[in-house]
Amino acid sequence: MKNKIENFQLNPLDDSKFISTALATYDQNGIRKNWEIVQAHDSVAILIYHKDKDAFILVKQFRPAVYLNNRNGMTVELCAGIVDKDLSLVQIAKEEIDEECGYDVPLEKIKRITSFYTSVGFAGSKQTLYYAEVDESMKVSEGGGVEGELIEVIELSIQDAEALIYNETVAKTPGLMFAFMWFFNQKSKI
Repeated sequence: MKNKIENFQLNPLDDSKFISTALATYDQNGIRKNWEIVQAHDSVAILIYHKDKDAFILVKQFRPAVYLNNRNGMTVELCAGIVDKDLSLVQIAKEEIDEECGYDVPLEKIKRITSFYTSVGFAGSKQTLYYAEVDESMKVSEGGGVEGELIEVIELSIQDAEALIYNETVAKTPGLMFAFMWFFNQKSKI
């Protein structure tokens, strides 16, 4: 299908610290269009596998936007963070593993899986997904994030991870489900 986009513009609506909203205006196949969008930071996310415990290290935290939909707001997620520093993506991933989950993982042990776009209907931010294996010798703190973050570090067994993918009662991200599927696909090749 031919799709011609012209005169694409972003018009600011409000200022904020981490995101900005805008009205995108553009011509598509000769028809003037408007679309409300959110400009947000790209991010990194890390699937952390604990070798000694045969479990994933995940985070559980309150998300106000999720609360609007389920009146609970608690989500189970990968360790993750926004790209808001002048560091490489893998360096940001390393910092997030330390801050959120309490493990010091050498840069060379953090493997890139892939990247993808999230919230494509209104934001289109890019997330880069990594994988890291940890053991108890790498534990340096209890994690929990930086000041002001309310992050609970949780362990999820491999068996429970498979069930979580399809458990609709737990709020979780597509990135988490994709990462689990990637892991199980890789494991089946061994």
